[in-house]
This record gives sequence, structure tokens and C-alpha cells, in this order.
Amino acid sequence: MSDVEDNQQNEEVQQVVEEAKTDNINDAIKSVIKVSQAVNGLVKGLNEVCKCLDRKEAVLCILATNCDDPKYKKLITALAKANNIPLVEMESRDDLGEWLGLCKYDAEGNARKVKGASSIAIKDYGEETEALSFLQNYIKENNL
Repeated sequence: MSDVEDNQQNEEVQQVVEEAKTDNINDAIKSVIKVSQAVNGLVKGLNEVCKCLDRKEAVLCILATNCDDPKYKKLITALAKANNIPLVEMESRDDLGEWLGLCKYDAEGNARKVKGASSIAIKDYGEETEALSFLQNYIKENNL
């Protein structure tokens, strides 16, 4: 009996943790990136993202606002707008790179040597999650 009760309590704790993660856009994007990466529905890098946007395969594009090259931002923005693909802007390219796994972790679990990623395109969300519904509502509310 106690094992069943422990499992139920653990599931409730996990659900509460998931709900807490979806209260801001950054956590929702992080969760959606992890799920789409698991189903191989994500592309990164200028060349791949541009191909995906041009072919209208993407369902969402994420662009870092602190990108070094203004032409890069202009190209991605124009392609997303021309093909009616929602474009969500993030503050930090280093955060985006860390969420994609473009970093090394030390013994304490802290990210080291983070390589930034300026843009990604999501082709397949994977499974439906609370973070995905939060992100879709955010896109609808802000007309992205």
C-alpha cells in the first residue's frame, strides 16, 4: 500500500513541477525545445533554418535578439513573415544554445563553454504538453 501511495505522491509532485515551469515564456520554450528535439523535429543554424522556413516546413521559429549580425535577424524575420510562420524572439543566444545542448557541464551540473545559437526552427512539436499549450496561447495573444 505504501508503494502505491508513494508513487501517487511522486506523480502529483511532478505535475506541480510541470505546472510551475509553464508560468513564463522562457520555461515554456525550453520545455518545447526538449520535446521536439526528442522526436527529431528541430533544426538549428542559419542554413538549415532558412531552408526550413523557405519550404514552409516550420511551425515555429525562435530568434535571439542579441544576435551579432543585423542582416541575420533581418533575413530570418523576413522569411518567417513571408511564409506566415510565428516568430518568437528570445533575449539571449547563450540560453538558446544551452537549451539545445550546445555546452559542456561540469561536475556540479553547471553549464560551461556554452556555444550560442541565434535561431532555431521547430518542424514537429512532438507530444502535447502544458508548455506547448502555453506557448501557443502566447503566440495567439501577441499575434506572432
